[in-house]
Amino acid sequence: MTAPPSGPPAPPALSYASGTGEVPLLGDTIGANLARIVERFGGRDALVDIPSGRRWTYAEFGRAVEAVALGLMARGVGKGDRVGIWAINCPEWVLVQYATARIGAIMVNINPAYRVHELRYVLRQAGISVLVSSTEHKTSDYRRMVEQVRTDCPALRDVVYIDDPTWDALVGSGAEVPPSELAEREAGLSCDDPVNIQYTSGTTGFPKGATLSHHNILNNGYFVGEMVGYTHLDRVCLPVPFYHCFGMVMGNLGATSHGACIVIPAPAFDPAATLSAVERERCTSLYGVPTMFIAELNLPDFGTFDLSSLRTGIMAGSPCPVEVMRRVVSEMHMAEVSICYGMTETSPVSTQTRRDDDLERRTGTVGRVMPHVEVKVVDPTTGVTVPRGTRGELCTRGYSVMLGYWQEPDLTAEAIDSARWMHTGDLAVMGEDGYVQIVGRIKDMIIRGGENVYPREIEEFLYTHPKIADVQVVGVPDEKYGEEIMACVILTDGAEDLTRDELAHFCRGRLAHYKVPRYLRLMDAFPMTVSGKVRKVELRETGARELDPLPEAQPAPR
Repeated sequence: MTAPPSGPPAPPALSYASGTGEVPLLGDTIGANLARIVERFGGRDALVDIPSGRRWTYAEFGRAVEAVALGLMARGVGKGDRVGIWAINCPEWVLVQYATARIGAIMVNINPAYRVHELRYVLRQAGISVLVSSTEHKTSDYRRMVEQVRTDCPALRDVVYIDDPTWDALVGSGAEVPPSELAEREAGLSCDDPVNIQYTSGTTGFPKGATLSHHNILNNGYFVGEMVGYTHLDRVCLPVPFYHCFGMVMGNLGATSHGACIVIPAPAFDPAATLSAVERERCTSLYGVPTMFIAELNLPDFGTFDLSSLRTGIMAGSPCPVEVMRRVVSEMHMAEVSICYGMTETSPVSTQTRRDDDLERRTGTVGRVMPHVEVKVVDPTTGVTVPRGTRGELCTRGYSVMLGYWQEPDLTAEAIDSARWMHTGDLAVMGEDGYVQIVGRIKDMIIRGGENVYPREIEEFLYTHPKIADVQVVGVPDEKYGEEIMACVILTDGAEDLTRDELAHFCRGRLAHYKVPRYLRLMDAFPMTVSGKVRKVELRETGARELDPLPEAQPAPR
């Protein structure tokens, strides 16, 4: 008996995944969602500020938000008006976030690290009419900088300073507005209305204002919380900045949409203050970018903190080193810690590891697609979806994709194609199981002598060197190969030195010869954005300048 013809082989599975889930998307505005949570969990802690010792239950938090909302209405803030928030982490930041949402205003997040020219640009580009600002922090005199730009910003008619009589005056002015007017305003809001503008931390040119809706960020925060199993019993420690999606969406909205408690450990990241807050408030979840976790683990008295209340948390913002993740799981009791991947323009999270993922998946990938979101990996040149296991550009589509860049239709069209796919600029590989690895940025890729070199692969390998606490790999100009590889290294405590020859010997036989760094640069710290991302552009520029007087540098052994 002759076997039937088998036919042509099945085509390879493509790098596409669609997130499904039993829980539907929320159709609420942020204010409506908060009202339901206040009704259910009014007596439970909503917000704890360690520096000032202030605490709010959900009932108290709801009343405080309403007072700020009424105050903004009394100042003439209407639906769609832009309200800027230029402040370090503090309870007032959170109150403004929810108050602007309740009145239909658009809150504009302003990076606390901005200086005069950046502040002026954002105030003018967004057309901010009311600005809520810190007065000062470290070397930043916010009041002085605001006064320097006010005459150049005709839309700006009111400035309110936190920890200043103007804040109390704002809250007090709300008595002029009957609550019925707020209720009427809320009844006219849609979950698809814009509620937030976040300026991306671009490394060249002016930043772009990603415009996000209630639907975008409420759902993203909610489903991030769902993935780590949040309930009203959780207490979430947030040392990450509120001005960024990590703090205000994954943190604040992730917590409040589940009735969990927000804990503010300090105005800006402080590793000791963070661990102290976890211990004192018995936090169950801790957020951070990798450099934050590295700083916490490297505290000389790390072992004295009682972190046994922790069970989960989120590490995101930049690539998460495998060795750091393993220590977080084993030494910080965060057995259910999750890695999230995303970008401001996608509210931000598109993929996330799950609580029941094994250690390999939770340390070697950025998880799989989120519920109600699509992701695909495409050839950066042709836009065609590539087979699984093939490197390409990661794209994402769904409820989380921004409305667009504020008043920048051309830039929006460059980022979001006609089918509403957001092009991330990140290089990724989707495995057969749907889990995604981020292998670099298209712009970070090094082309050495015609070979494509992906810094992330080399960085992960170099993290295993016992003398290396942190490492960033960049390309620097080279006459022969076009680009050569430089490893920028922060040494571990106790390591007195590391030579290039020593590093080359460590790599020999374990990395392809063209991936072995030719140059080694020892550093005390990397240049960072406030959101915790390493400024690789600056590393490349300064690294290239340092090479100028060293033409005799010898290549690594082959």
